[in-house]
Amino acid sequence: MLANLITSKTRLRLLVKFFINTANDGYLRGLATEMHENTNSIRKELNNLSEAGFIIRKEQESKVIYKANKQHPFFSLLQQIVRKHIGLDDIIESIVDRIGSINRVFLIGDYAKGIDSGQIDVVIEGDVVDEKYLAQLKPKIEIEIQKTITFHITKYYEGNGVLVFQQE
Repeated sequence: MLANLITSKTRLRLLVKFFINTANDGYLRGLATEMHENTNSIRKELNNLSEAGFIIRKEQESKVIYKANKQHPFFSLLQQIVRKHIGLDDIIESIVDRIGSINRVFLIGDYAKGIDSGQIDVVIEGDVVDEKYLAQLKPKIEIEIQKTITFHITKYYEGNGVLVFQQE
C-alpha cells in the first residue's frame, strides 16, 4: 500500500533501511550494492531525503554516512509507517494476543538490517508459546502482509535484533 503512495522503489527501500532500525546507517556505494541499484538513483534519493531532513549525513573518514534523523518531528510517524508497511504491527498483534506467555519479540535478519527482502525473521521469547496455533496463524499473516515469515521460539534470546515488543 505504501508503494502506491511512494512511487520511487529506491526511496521506499531507503526509508525501510533507515527507519526500521535506527542503528542502521549506510554510505552511497554500500547502499547501492546492498539494494542492487545504481549509485545515481541512490544518490538522488539520499539527497531528497536529507534535504527534507528525514535523514542526516555525516562525513566519516572518506565516506558520507547516512542515518535516520531521530530529531525530525515526523521520525516516530515514519517509523510507524515503515513498520506497518512491512507488516510488523500485524505480526505483533497476532502473536502477542493469542499464543501464550510472551516476554519479548525481536525482528532479526534482513529486515533488522533494513533490507526489504520479503523474508521476515521473528524471534519470540517466552515461557509458554502455543507453537501449534502459531503454525496455523503463520500462513494467514503471510497472505495478509504478502511476505514470508520465519518464527524462532526460545525461552531467552541474547542475540542481535530490533526489539519490537516487550511485556510490561
